[in-house]
Amino acid sequence: MLAKLHDGAFDDADWLYEIKWDGYRAIADINKKDLRLYSRNGLSFKEDYPTVYEELQKIKKEAVLDGEIVALDSEGKPSFQLLQQYAKDNSIPICYYVFDCLSLNGKSLEDKPLTERKEILRSVFKDNDLIKYCDHIQERGKDFFAAVKKQGLEGMIAKRADSVYTENSRSNDWLKVKNVVMEEAVIAGYTEARGSRKHFGALVLGVYKKGKLIYIGHTGTGFNNASLKELYQKLQPLVTDKNPFGIKVPVNAPVTWVKPELVCNLKYSEITDEGHRRHPVFMGLRIDKAAKEVHEEVKDTGEEDTSIEDTEKADKMETTKGTGSKKVEITHPDKIFFPGEGYTKGDVVAYYETIYPHIIKYMKDRPESLLRMPNGINDKGFFHKDAGLKGPSWLKSIPLYSESAEKDINYIICNDKPTLLYLANLGCIEMNPWNSRLKHLDKPDYLVMDIDPSEKNTFEQVIETAKVIKQVLDKAGAVSFPKTSGATGIHIYVPLGGKYTYEQGKEFAHMIAILTQEQLPDFTSLERSLSKRGKSNIYIDYLQNRKGQTLSCAYSLRPKPGATVSTPLEWKEVKSGLHPSDFNIKNIMKRIEKKGDLFSGVLLKGIDMKKCIKKLEE
Repeated sequence: MLAKLHDGAFDDADWLYEIKWDGYRAIADINKKDLRLYSRNGLSFKEDYPTVYEELQKIKKEAVLDGEIVALDSEGKPSFQLLQQYAKDNSIPICYYVFDCLSLNGKSLEDKPLTERKEILRSVFKDNDLIKYCDHIQERGKDFFAAVKKQGLEGMIAKRADSVYTENSRSNDWLKVKNVVMEEAVIAGYTEARGSRKHFGALVLGVYKKGKLIYIGHTGTGFNNASLKELYQKLQPLVTDKNPFGIKVPVNAPVTWVKPELVCNLKYSEITDEGHRRHPVFMGLRIDKAAKEVHEEVKDTGEEDTSIEDTEKADKMETTKGTGSKKVEITHPDKIFFPGEGYTKGDVVAYYETIYPHIIKYMKDRPESLLRMPNGINDKGFFHKDAGLKGPSWLKSIPLYSESAEKDINYIICNDKPTLLYLANLGCIEMNPWNSRLKHLDKPDYLVMDIDPSEKNTFEQVIETAKVIKQVLDKAGAVSFPKTSGATGIHIYVPLGGKYTYEQGKEFAHMIAILTQEQLPDFTSLERSLSKRGKSNIYIDYLQNRKGQTLSCAYSLRPKPGATVSTPLEWKEVKSGLHPSDFNIKNIMKRIEKKGDLFSGVLLKGIDMKKCIKKLEE
């Protein structure tokens, strides 16, 4: 999980604040069979930092830790330049500051709030000279940043206290506030040395923007004779005749171009209007970053990113995703799924990777009916129910007898992120779970009123129908939760708490539908057949409450133009002007951040159906 750049410190009781460490981000995967200590791009740190590796081996619990390896100067402050020298001078003190726990004893913690994860983290190990718990303060971000500045540290990280951990995501839940302006840059070439200087004069630097390397400046400071020689030798195998920028750059000296593979840390004072870094200083090479990862810093603008960088297209995404042994190969990520917007299969996978903490509660322990659209939304697609035995060995499925097929069908059960990504990779743009869970498959958790308009109905009529259903349910004393279908209708859910059979739920829904239709006889119908009800009548569909019937769940994408999302609503939002197209793949995370999960009530204690029926009959 990555942080967005934020302009300044702030106070907020819902946030906590940590030191921004100036080192190498490192994941420690500790288990009985093996120990892995590696960088963001998978580079092993076992040989580079053996003392940290050996200390981690002493931890008896299985865990996945997230932190940063830091070299400390004589005052105990982190120094990236000293970290570069550690390979030659093992006397330099180093430390692994751990700030998050992603898994404990084989159980993922990623969907738990940050404060809870950090509390669990405290129990995993005891502080020592090599491994330390990264502490924090809450609320007083301005005071904390003032202390950071006084100590001359690089900056601070602000984290939303209740945020979940979203892998490969740069979101508004983690923000970095810098004291020292520093970033990564790609080395694209070097100028010839002048005067008494040897090897080279200045490094020519760039960052990626929308897939292209752009020039950001050049630096000839931050070197000594030894580092000049060492870096020059590393650059020689990369020398090329090709200018990586593809255009002339403003350098007043002959340039030797190199393949853009090496990444360095750069300190500077400001950015000019042309995007060039003023007074840049070379701070050392980064061994933990690939050049293609180095983009312009993304500032916190209030918009949500669904992947590591918006400028990275899906065809440059990872080919495998998942955790532990559960790996999913993402095939054809550059295939266009939404032609109008240009969204790809990779964008769909990235969306489900980001929305996972919110959607999983409405999918967990439920059989999934798979609507596969491997060629995108212009393809009719097909339902693939019997998919459970054809997937990877770790995929969970359950055989259930189908009367229509007259055989057992192996339904996939989606209980974790790798399974969700596996479904997305199959071409499942939308997710369609059952209304009941494994522990009571014959008793649904909720009933659904599906408002399904015909060709000549307006969405204003859909809204009016939803309001009447709400009035009927209110009279019954039944709590209800609306959401957009993501297409042309609205779904209204009533929690049942697994206390009633599908048949009982269907009959109660039928009663609600009859009472609604009586109030709106001009444009609603209970006739399922479109040919019989005509093109001007909304179908109040209560038959969705039969066993095995499915609808797209909350936060599911829909295979519709605009990449709309089936989105929970507040009842006060169900009014004139509302439209399903308001909520889509790009803005749903911002909405959740603002309003939270409006739909969680559907999983709580169900209604008392007898009392509700009695009130309606009064």
